Amino acid sequence: MGVVRTEDLVKMYNSNGVQVNALRGVNMSVNRGEFVSIIGPSGSGKSTLLNLLGALDRPTQGKVYIDGIDIYSYNDNKLAMIRNRKIGFVFQAYNLINRSTVLRNVELPALIAGMPKEKRVARALQLLNILGIGDKAYFKPTSLSGGQQQRVAIARALMNDPAIILADEPTGNLDTKTGLEVIQLLRMLCERYNKTVIMVTHNLEHASMSMRSIQLRDGMVEKEVEYVI
Repeated sequence: MGVVRTEDLVKMYNSNGVQVNALRGVNMSVNRGEFVSIIGPSGSGKSTLLNLLGALDRPTQGKVYIDGIDIYSYNDNKLAMIRNRKIGFVFQAYNLINRSTVLRNVELPALIAGMPKEKRVARALQLLNILGIGDKAYFKPTSLSGGQQQRVAIARALMNDPAIILADEPTGNLDTKTGLEVIQLLRMLCERYNKTVIMVTHNLEHASMSMRSIQLRDGMVEKEVEYVI
């Protein structure tokens, strides 16, 4: 059984009085340590699915299981705890706090979780070193390149040692070379640290560097493709 699994997942919402069926019964399963890409045309439901997997929104119908638990059986406070402890998020726009140092940005999830300062700082510095930007710890994010800022975002996502990393177009603001480096980093997290990575992308080359892709169309799973690297 997968570490992340959906069962007949449906999401409907109203847009200017019109009902939109963003997801129409999605069933998928992702194993621990697997790197899965979610692909499909604009409007196919990719980001909606990622938001539901990350407990950022509630489904209209259906279930999302993490470690065998139906997360939407929980109240909002328990869902917030799951987001903080079990899931790390990486976004296209980095979402860093520019007035704070790189180190402080990386520390933030552990600060929310109540980790003691000494342990927090040590872990943040360790992650920055693993990702090759330990020398940038006391810089402000605006002084870093796009690729370096995305590495900071990945370090922040890893801060509480979550089992699952959700990445929404993580290379969208990066040049080709830097984008490939970020994909290689995500793959390394799976292979070396047994993280489960689920990535939404429009880039088919990047999708082919994952272990498997799930293609959506009109809110449904159209097909799945496994890749051998």
